[in-house]
Amino acid sequence: MSGRIAHRVNTALSRHLPEQRLFLKSDSETRFVRLSPMTQAVALGTGGAVVAWTVVASAILMMDSIGAGNAREQTRREQLAYEARLNALSADREKRTEEAASAQARFNVALEQVSQMQSALLASEDRRTELETGINVIQKTLQRTVKERDDARATLAKTKATLVAETGSSHTTAGEARDMAATVTMLSAALSNTAQARDSADNDAEVARQEADKLALDKRLMIERNQQIFGKLENAVQTAMGPLDKMFKRVGISPDKVLADIRRGTQGDEMPAKITLSTSGRQASLETTRANEILASFDQLNRLRIGADKVPLGLPLHVSFRYSSPFGYRHNPFGGSKGEFHPGQDIAAKWGSPLYSTADGVVVRAGWVRGYGKLVEIQHSFGLTTRYGHMSRIAVKVGERVSRGERIGDMGSTGRSTGSHVHYEVRQGDKPVNPMTYIKAAANVF
Repeated sequence: MSGRIAHRVNTALSRHLPEQRLFLKSDSETRFVRLSPMTQAVALGTGGAVVAWTVVASAILMMDSIGAGNAREQTRREQLAYEARLNALSADREKRTEEAASAQARFNVALEQVSQMQSALLASEDRRTELETGINVIQKTLQRTVKERDDARATLAKTKATLVAETGSSHTTAGEARDMAATVTMLSAALSNTAQARDSADNDAEVARQEADKLALDKRLMIERNQQIFGKLENAVQTAMGPLDKMFKRVGISPDKVLADIRRGTQGDEMPAKITLSTSGRQASLETTRANEILASFDQLNRLRIGADKVPLGLPLHVSFRYSSPFGYRHNPFGGSKGEFHPGQDIAAKWGSPLYSTADGVVVRAGWVRGYGKLVEIQHSFGLTTRYGHMSRIAVKVGERVSRGERIGDMGSTGRSTGSHVHYEVRQGDKPVNPMTYIKAAANVF
């Protein structure tokens, strides 16, 4: 049965593929091999399949190569954009630092001007008090002189009345006339002196009133100018503190706790320096109180900046990279159907890329750790630690103090790793937290 089928197939194919003979000649004999139409068809089909597979495989490889090139180009563009963003943020941070320093300088100059103006104001207050005292003395003298004049007039009237009672007339002899003339002359002189004293007192009082009005105007202008200066300083402090507050709240750290920890680590529980100006026993002015509040705000700003350096922010590398494996549950990269919890963020880059500390701290582990390979662990403030795993080289030692941006080693693929990358891990206490929260929070500060 199968023979008849083969014969029919060969007969059908012989019109297109006639039977061929392949001769094999040796020194002693000649042989030939018959190639039936079916054999030729099978050979051609097999060859065509091989050629088609080769074409398809080449096309797939070319498409993969083109796709990989596009992915690398996209990664490179994203890296350039990220580096440009970092440069812009760095320039903006330097600009904000310069503005804060300039504001501090202007604040110091303003405080000096306030001190000078307040001293001048106190001096003018003392001068006004002296003028008021002089005016009171002049008024009392004028009142006494007026009283003496009135007494003299009363005495003159009494003398006239006595003369009339004794002589029956107010006119007496020449001696009485001379006495009367002397009395009148004395009274005229007294009245003239009294009038001059009164005019002088009025002039002094007018000058004092004008000077007091000028001092009041100067004081009002000085207060308005101080209000403008204080307002600008308060706005500058709020502008600088806003991003820091946002960053600490984003990573779950209370700014009040940061201030308390930094205060204990620097100057104990002492309060920041205050401005003390001479007030001649009077209560401190509102300007002095407001200036002390601004100084306290500057002190908080400086402490928050110190605290920001102790929080692990940003990336541990400064080269082109890609995020390879995120924080959380994932498929086991070494096979197996069961998932696993990944306590950090994997960041892939070129083997040997420099790795840097993301915050100030102390190295508590530097060596080989199972699974992590070569590992560096750094203890930071506020109960935070960072881990840098799978390193090819470690450049720090246990107990060494490192600063933000200090090189701690190089990227590698040691330990349980499938390629060149760094396993970056952030821990709060002994609990791993998502490092991307701290990486993204750096955009508010740096």
